[in-house]
Amino acid sequence: MKFGYMGKILMVNLTTGEISDEIVGDDVYQTFLSGSGLGARILYDKIPAGADPLGPDNILGFVSGLLTGAGSLFTGRWMAVGKSPLTGAWGDANCGGNFSPAIKRCGYDGIFFSGISKTPVYLYADADKAELRDATDLWGKDAVKTEDILIKRIKGKKRVKVACIGPAGEKKSLISGIVNQKGRLAARAGLGAVMGSKRLKAVALGGAKRIRVHDRKAVKELSKTCNESVKFQPPFLSGGMTANVGALMRFSPVQMKTDGMLYKVMLDKWGTVSMNQMSIEMGDAPVKNWKGSSTDFGKDRSEPINPERMTQRMTAKYYCYSCPLGCGGLFPSDDGGENHKPEYETVIALGALCMNEDVESIFLMNEMLNRAGMDTISAGGTIAFAMECFEKGLLTEEQTDGLTLTWGNSEAMIRLVEKMVRREGIGDVLADGCKRAAERIGKGSHTFAMQAGGQELAMHDGRFDPGFALHNRVEAAPGRHTTGSQLYYEMFQLWEKIDALPEPDMFYSKNKKFTADRQKAIRAAACSRFMNVVNGAGCCLFGTLMGVTRLPLFEWMNAATGWKLTPEEYMEAGDRIQRLKQAFNIKHGIDPSKISIPDRALGTPPQTHGANKGRNIDIETMTKDYWDEFGWDKKSGAPGSKEINDLKPMKTDRPEGKGGPGHAI
Repeated sequence: MKFGYMGKILMVNLTTGEISDEIVGDDVYQTFLSGSGLGARILYDKIPAGADPLGPDNILGFVSGLLTGAGSLFTGRWMAVGKSPLTGAWGDANCGGNFSPAIKRCGYDGIFFSGISKTPVYLYADADKAELRDATDLWGKDAVKTEDILIKRIKGKKRVKVACIGPAGEKKSLISGIVNQKGRLAARAGLGAVMGSKRLKAVALGGAKRIRVHDRKAVKELSKTCNESVKFQPPFLSGGMTANVGALMRFSPVQMKTDGMLYKVMLDKWGTVSMNQMSIEMGDAPVKNWKGSSTDFGKDRSEPINPERMTQRMTAKYYCYSCPLGCGGLFPSDDGGENHKPEYETVIALGALCMNEDVESIFLMNEMLNRAGMDTISAGGTIAFAMECFEKGLLTEEQTDGLTLTWGNSEAMIRLVEKMVRREGIGDVLADGCKRAAERIGKGSHTFAMQAGGQELAMHDGRFDPGFALHNRVEAAPGRHTTGSQLYYEMFQLWEKIDALPEPDMFYSKNKKFTADRQKAIRAAACSRFMNVVNGAGCCLFGTLMGVTRLPLFEWMNAATGWKLTPEEYMEAGDRIQRLKQAFNIKHGIDPSKISIPDRALGTPPQTHGANKGRNIDIETMTKDYWDEFGWDKKSGAPGSKEINDLKPMKTDRPEGKGGPGHAI
């Protein structure tokens, strides 16, 4: 009997229409967990080397987590996985909402699509059947309308849960994502374009299968204890004071080891927008396409995005599945429905990064991009790139269809978003992100494209925390901010469970953060391994930031599955997943040593003013130390040939009956 995981995946060939079940062995789950670990194991085997990310050989997967549905908290995340058309490398995109348990309640840990349909289709599945249905009438509709239509159309015992693309994915924008619950996006890596290339409009799931747990009582007791930490909410600062706290942190020469409970308190009160002004003031949030600072977008200009102003119109908190915190928020929309509150990344990308202080335009563009299914981080980064090109004379009004792309011009930004979604005029130039836009514009514009491996950098500055810069470069999915940083390591508190990992000093000089040494490599590698475990479990990053003594991830997995693995053994699984994703990139011709970050984002030359004045990141030494910590080649970042050869093809079985060999259902 399977506990925690379902032991099965669904394979859908969109070219032939064949749909089949494949049984996955227990050893695969203990070796690679579920979630993105299982996805990496499947895709490493099944996607041929050199496959076109927008072609029939690429495989798009929707994977749930090992702990989803087990009764544990913060474990409702699902992931889209595939070869990224944006970077050409391993691609995964993490999402909350309500879709993760729906995958498992249909009896699967993952659903994988190959081939290309001749006409638009959507997949409907429940615990008894899976079938492709015509989606011609849905093609062209935004993500919110698509979800509404499918929920009304599909009648059953259980209301369907939907993941779909909007117009951006249909038009194969390389910065498009996949939308769940009318505004939660698996946004990164351009996997919405993969879905669009396959003419797969949506996946609608209505299963009600039971998810078995080995020791539900133990899971419940662990969740009860965890929830006590979640509910701890002492009186806190006003929203306007957060900017002052950020300024104070900027001027202090000493940094204190960070306990994630402080961030939890802020998340509970305001959500991710709690960090808007604080991050600008202390140098974490990039400004003016990464060339500006807190002196360019100071407290007066950022005041409209202070956390209280951002949440004052909120009608209700928004909770993802199994989340006790509710960091999201809902607002009334003009059409009588509800909008999702812009998140921190969105506010900074469409705000400070573009010198835009018009908060109403940020709310509007957030809704436009959610409905279109376009990544707000990449959209904001690409708009900022275009604004700098306009400032330098590399783009003229004739080339921008008459738009005056001056810094902070919110009206022009709104028009530009419309054009990017529709691929009209200048929007077509920008719809695939800033790296490809720079290739099309030329004239040295690549120096303004703030990306790593083709993906726009998120709104966390390595000149504030060098760990963000390192992980942007070395992760198999480059340009990511949700895997590791020096602050994340402090908040994870892994040393409390794993004796071999070092505990940071309680107080340390800020300058120490920029010294490349072995300790930082050990901590960075630990972050990568741990987040592979987190994503294999389907757990939320924000929950893990409370620390492993408060969020009992390892203990939950043992109680749910019946395993008796130690934290060290789970981290070994995280190591295997990291090696597998790196091997995926090597297989597909990605040279890790060629992935770079723009000099500007590394402090080369250092800024002369603002929070990150004088700071420079020794990224080359940090990168070599990181690869060496995994035992990989220090110069190329490639795992050893033996490690790659050990990744023998995974064996799966097709059961007779439902989805058996040759049966299209």
